[in-house]
Amino acid sequence: MANGTLYVVPTPIGNLEDITFRAARILKEVDLIACEDTRQTFKLLNHLAITKRLVSFYSYNQVRRIPGIIDELRSGKNVALVSDSGTPGISDPGFFLVGKAIAESISVVPLPGPSAVTTALVGSGLPSDGFVFLGFLKKKPGKMKKELASALTLGKTVVFYESTHRIKKTVEFLSSMLPAGTRIVIARELTKKFEEFIRGTIEEVSAQVRNRELPGEMAVLVYPGKEQEQEEQQYE
Repeated sequence: MANGTLYVVPTPIGNLEDITFRAARILKEVDLIACEDTRQTFKLLNHLAITKRLVSFYSYNQVRRIPGIIDELRSGKNVALVSDSGTPGISDPGFFLVGKAIAESISVVPLPGPSAVTTALVGSGLPSDGFVFLGFLKKKPGKMKKELASALTLGKTVVFYESTHRIKKTVEFLSSMLPAGTRIVIARELTKKFEEFIRGTIEEVSAQVRNRELPGEMAVLVYPGKEQEQEEQQYE
């Protein structure tokens, strides 16, 4: 019996209308969906009027889940891999399953679609011809500073994810390490009702967020060059 196919299926990062026709079709046709949170995926499937067998697959159970999913694929079943939002494998354990499938000579088909990284980048107004993505930063200040400093030396826009619980401390940290005038952007609640881009220098953004709440998921973007350099780069 021929192996099945593992489909890597991006899902909306907020607005359910952002699901692609192809993604919806694949979710309808596969035999099994491996998802980060079954409750979250069920909401999307309900919106699409799709009933499908689900299996949870996230960072704390991936080691014991992968063999079962590989067995399903070997038996000829087609499996869709999804995360709670966006493209699987970007800051989630999806790449372990993809790597194992490839090692087992199982076909892997990635679909294009929603991604918070690229959505934040193209809406930021910062240079996007090259960028560095760091996922979630290290929690310890020393490691965080080393990670950021290394990325910023490349002269590209740096993008990372941040939680509502840590964003103010992170902005304070950026204020302490970045040169005056460094341009940053906070992209919050992308594609949702309260989508917001907070743009400016590190001093301006710090002042904007100091005395307000910032609920929701967000991406932070930092451009290490000056505004004049940014404009010149865009027209080269």
